[in-house]
Amino acid sequence: MTSRRDFLRTSALISAGLLVAPSLFAYDKKYIGLQLYTVRDHMAKDVAGTLAKVAQLGYNSVEASYSAGKYYGTEPKAFADLLKQNDLIMPSSHYLLGEDMKGPGTILNGWDKAAEDAASIGQKYMVCAWLSPKERGSLDHYKKLAEDFNKAGETCKKAGVQFCYHNHDFEFIQEDGEYPYETLLENTDKNLVKMEIDLYWLTKAKQDPIALIEKHPGRFPLWHMKDMDKTEKQMFTEVGNGVIDFKKILEHSKKAGLKYFFVEQDICPGDPYNSITQSIEYIKKNLV
Repeated sequence: MTSRRDFLRTSALISAGLLVAPSLFAYDKKYIGLQLYTVRDHMAKDVAGTLAKVAQLGYNSVEASYSAGKYYGTEPKAFADLLKQNDLIMPSSHYLLGEDMKGPGTILNGWDKAAEDAASIGQKYMVCAWLSPKERGSLDHYKKLAEDFNKAGETCKKAGVQFCYHNHDFEFIQEDGEYPYETLLENTDKNLVKMEIDLYWLTKAKQDPIALIEKHPGRFPLWHMKDMDKTEKQMFTEVGNGVIDFKKILEHSKKAGLKYFFVEQDICPGDPYNSITQSIEYIKKNLV
């Protein structure tokens, strides 16, 4: 039973802002990640210099992209060395399905090797980044896709990595009265296939991320912290500059199963370095 002394002490801590709801600490707060797609033009010109700049701006975690056996044209071991030199971790990377844009290192082509590469450098998650228009279709198509994801998840599990799927907004266009996203969730093994929530695209699709978390607890270990501006165009903007209530959503991080989040801004008004600086400053001041 709580004593009056304990009650008063707890109340004082809450008033002082020193005691925060445990749910806010479900993920490792020391890691603030960046999805490198945000600085893709810089990465295309100078991989080493871009990673150094990202670290200099305060990020200590990144999510990359893998294609044809390499990360941005760099062999896995060499890329891992660059990360280490800059005190960066890379929990996750993005991959293509490979049904439309065929090539090695995709889910349907050379996935075993991709999983081996990921595991060899300590990567924890492998994420299907998106589906091209030709890779979308009916609910039956998504059910077949769920089978492919389960198989990919099995391969990842054997390598000691977790498979995930990253949403956009097209998965929330109803097919025969059902959202394809729900079809994927319901027809995949919850242990083999997790989801990476993209908060911008969920918002654009008029979906409530908290309701989604409540319905599918533990399925969302990765999040994209991506904001939507306050104009009718609903454009990408810096974290904290738009309409998304990140603090409220993060209160449900424990139930979501959140482990890592990554700032992402698909389009920046100027140099992406300026945008990611603004985003990390907001996050450090208000969210972690």
